[in-house]
Amino acid sequence: MIDYAKLGFKAGLEIHQQLDTPKLFSGAPSFLRNDKPDYIVMRKLHAVAGESGIVDEAVAHEASLDKEFFYEGYNDTISLVELDQEPPHSVNEEALNTALTVALLLNCETYPVTQVMRKTVIDGSNTSGFQRTVLIAHDGKVETSFGNVRIATVCLEEDSARVISKEKGKIIYRLDRLGIPLVEIATYPDLHNAEQVKECALKLGEILRACKVKRGIGTIRQDVNVSVKGHDRVEIKGFQDPKMMIKTVDCEIDRQLNDLKEGKTVGGVRNGLPDGMSEFLRPMPGASRMYPETDLSLLRIGRARIDMLKKNLPKLKTDIRDELRKKGVSEDLIELVLDDSELFDEFNILINVYSVDANLVAKMVTLWRQEFASKSGKSFDDVKLILNEKVYEEILNAINDEKITVSDVKQVLIKLIDGVKFSDAIKIEKISDDLIEKEIREIVKSKPGMRANAYMGMLMAKFKGKLDAKKAMELINRVLS
Repeated sequence: MIDYAKLGFKAGLEIHQQLDTPKLFSGAPSFLRNDKPDYIVMRKLHAVAGESGIVDEAVAHEASLDKEFFYEGYNDTISLVELDQEPPHSVNEEALNTALTVALLLNCETYPVTQVMRKTVIDGSNTSGFQRTVLIAHDGKVETSFGNVRIATVCLEEDSARVISKEKGKIIYRLDRLGIPLVEIATYPDLHNAEQVKECALKLGEILRACKVKRGIGTIRQDVNVSVKGHDRVEIKGFQDPKMMIKTVDCEIDRQLNDLKEGKTVGGVRNGLPDGMSEFLRPMPGASRMYPETDLSLLRIGRARIDMLKKNLPKLKTDIRDELRKKGVSEDLIELVLDDSELFDEFNILINVYSVDANLVAKMVTLWRQEFASKSGKSFDDVKLILNEKVYEEILNAINDEKITVSDVKQVLIKLIDGVKFSDAIKIEKISDDLIEKEIREIVKSKPGMRANAYMGMLMAKFKGKLDAKKAMELINRVLS
């Protein structure tokens, strides 16, 4: 058992999340491509001094490797900004609003006026030799079960080009990722044990997923900064898998303790490995690689923008889960709805527009689609194409207009899956109350002493979806009484 307090353990997180908007300084499309590129350009990058007049140690290390960089691009989706042949355009408004929304959810103070900066990066991942970044907010907090974790900064910056292949002295990049907006969240070193590190990372992930961000592998990159008493800070890249977070932190503690036994205290940047260990990447970068972006004026964030964003803040999954419980949605259905952002958006629209049972809508968009896919041999996506949001709106309108009842919905959906037109699918054959009551009396007479629910099951099996379940239960109770 590790005594984190005794070791003087401190940790902080840095999270980089791609935003689902056009590119930050060009407005070009922000999606990745796998087709053959239209051209390749070659560059060599050189170290330059930052605003302090000093060449950063990490930058000098990259310059000493003397590499050549090749960049693949496309005529229709890569702009001159990504090729560093045109000055940057103004910050994309949609990306800025998304980043500010993240900052507000983190309870941060936003800067009314700020400056886009250049961060020297000559590992080839930027054609210009620098990454543009702008500090937009500071001093927020996120709650964990171990106490609050302070948010130091929230920045908006451009993503780097992606590596296609590497060989000695040569790297091939693709420009499709370069310029995609990233929101960067950096915490203070307020994390005091490995479990809190994991909890905080998951909480930050929940906040980001409530906003307009990209999903999938490679769209979020997490780094953890770790130190024990007497050892310099170490930044571990590739801190992604929640299952490995605790092990990665504990392995780094062991490594630093071994360093101290050997008289080593120097930090640096390391790459996280799948087994929880790490390997050296480069020296720790410092502030010497930062200098102002001279092609852009000051970025002004007005109070009116902040007030507008505050009025439209998205809800977190934790809050949504509580609301769904209050609406009577079962735990299993809640998890199914929240597990897919697209399904949740569809569910949310339907229950907000139509005054219907939330459980019914949850079943329609998740459970029943899965059931129909399994029984029909169709894929879940194929079923979604048939039972889409427009179809669900028509069904809910039919309920409101009393053309069908809630108990008819599943039968209607089955008909639609089988290719029946909607106008025909909602024609439900109804059984008269007298006939239902007669059948109930015969069932009760043949099988006396059973519970009402048992009789209900037998009745439903008899009439196969032609009953109004609520009305049928009323008749059963009346007969039994």
